[in-house]
Amino acid sequence: MALNSILRRASLSVLPLAFRSVAAPRSFHNAMSAAITIGKHNFSKKLNPNFFLPFLRSYSAAPAKKDADVNLIRVIESEIKYAEENEQNSLNEIPEEFPFEIQDNPGERTITLTRKYEDETIKVEVDIPNDAAEDEEEDNNESDENDEETCQKSSIPLVVSISKDGGVCLEFSVTAYPDEISIDNLSIRNPDSSEDLLVYEGPEFNDLDENLQKAFHKYLVIRGIKPSTTNFLLEYMNNKDNREYSMWLKNLKSFIEK
Repeated sequence: MALNSILRRASLSVLPLAFRSVAAPRSFHNAMSAAITIGKHNFSKKLNPNFFLPFLRSYSAAPAKKDADVNLIRVIESEIKYAEENEQNSLNEIPEEFPFEIQDNPGERTITLTRKYEDETIKVEVDIPNDAAEDEEEDNNESDENDEETCQKSSIPLVVSISKDGGVCLEFSVTAYPDEISIDNLSIRNPDSSEDLLVYEGPEFNDLDENLQKAFHKYLVIRGIKPSTTNFLLEYMNNKDNREYSMWLKNLKSFIEK
């Protein structure tokens, strides 16, 4: 009886080990089978092409963008070379007889001339040259033979302001051609008057008496607005136009290269 009891306890303690030893490989086999089944199930699904589309677009767009930028930079460099070749460094030397001081700020399209003449302060704002071809096209239907010759010349617009003691200012709108100066308009400016007021500015300059027109031309010549001055300004402003264009192109190139 005692022996049977011992054998029964021994068999009961060994039996779970036997079941565990048999169940372990069976569980491993089941797990592997389940993994393979899941893998087959996932790979058997149809892949969504939209998942790869952003990557494909990025891959194809990058070389195209780079080629376009390289080509644009090459064209800009060619334009920079052309603009620099047209610059005349000798124009940096201001003639001794030039009566004005020049204020030329890089990046601005205008320059400012100033001088004192007796009790007067004279200020001249000079813009870049007008395109003669554009002027000719705009005035083509209204100009006669003499006007066509004038339009073919390059010109620069000037605003001449003459003041005394900071008070009322006499303002001329002038167009300067080679060896020729045309007064387009004449007005009196009061710095204390409101801009909202409709101030009478006088008649058109060409409507003035011819002798009065000639007198005003002489008035400006005495104060330094004469062909020798404006001829230099024509060349100076053409050169400035090239410099500003060259700098503008260099800024474009710098931006694209970043």
